[in-house]
Amino acid sequence: MSQIHEDVKEYYGETLKTNADLLTSACCPTDAMPAYLRPLVGNVHEEIVSKFYGCGSPIPPKLDGMTVLDLGSGSGQDCYVLSQLVGESGQVIGVDMTDQQLDVARKYIDYHTEKFGFSKPNISFVKHFIEDLSSIEDASVDLVVSNCVINLAPEKDKVFAEIYRILKPGGELYFADVFADRRLSAELKADPVIVGECLGGALYIEDYRRQMAGLGFNMSYTVSNSVLTVEDEALKPKLEHINFTSQTVRAFKIEAEDREEDYGHKARYDGSIAEFADAFVLDQNNSFAAGEWVSVSGNVANILSQSRYKDAFEVEGSFEAHHGGFDSDEAASCCAPAAATTGCC
Repeated sequence: MSQIHEDVKEYYGETLKTNADLLTSACCPTDAMPAYLRPLVGNVHEEIVSKFYGCGSPIPPKLDGMTVLDLGSGSGQDCYVLSQLVGESGQVIGVDMTDQQLDVARKYIDYHTEKFGFSKPNISFVKHFIEDLSSIEDASVDLVVSNCVINLAPEKDKVFAEIYRILKPGGELYFADVFADRRLSAELKADPVIVGECLGGALYIEDYRRQMAGLGFNMSYTVSNSVLTVEDEALKPKLEHINFTSQTVRAFKIEAEDREEDYGHKARYDGSIAEFADAFVLDQNNSFAAGEWVSVSGNVANILSQSRYKDAFEVEGSFEAHHGGFDSDEAASCCAPAAATTGCC
């Protein structure tokens, strides 16, 4: 175990008692939770909610019957929300390295199984470093989520490699985390409070892009992006030269080019995802009003035709003729209705 692992375990197992003890907003939600998820959080035991330290709402739709893995599941709030979404035929696996957090999560398995009306649990919690998911089989998971945890891992390349290994073809990685506009100094990376507050291990945007591309995740899509500020008087002087953001991003285990190219594809959303009957938003550049044809890049065409979203989309076009680079902003302005701004996440 590295010193960073030790420091993180102590911070989340001993130092923090509830989310009220956090010194910055980095590990607190910055996105408004979608309305359809709020009642599901209301079904989760209050002790679990009080020990939730996430920075976003990384729970995409269309999960019935899916196998979902939550990296750094902590007290289990997101897992118990996901448990309701995947249903009794689905499976949720929470992975964490902190015994105190796992104890809280496991304590309420039977409580939630009964509350959700299931005949048997559809959820389990496993003790692992997120850099090593050796108990999870190759290509066995439909969706990997993580809520402000990957920044805490000292070897992020191993984390992303494990995610790629366990995802099924067409599977999705969907996570919220803290990003920085530069690499942090060794001193900041070693500060246990700054690390514990989810800032010391913030992902430098370009390093993240390179690591993902090296594995085969050639494209990553930004769903939301919010600026983080550090107001704590002790931490502010150390960090004020760095620009931090809380981002929710998604990537798919699908063949893709390393930039968006135009092959003349178009896609139409049928409105069949119950929570998003009017519009579905893939990311900040790709929104789909139900029933309207929208021009899309070749990469997005593959996502919409090969991922679990394929039943909700009609995709037309081929890769026979290349029309140059795809300008998503220009395509959106001329092809997608301006009203299609409702986010899906």
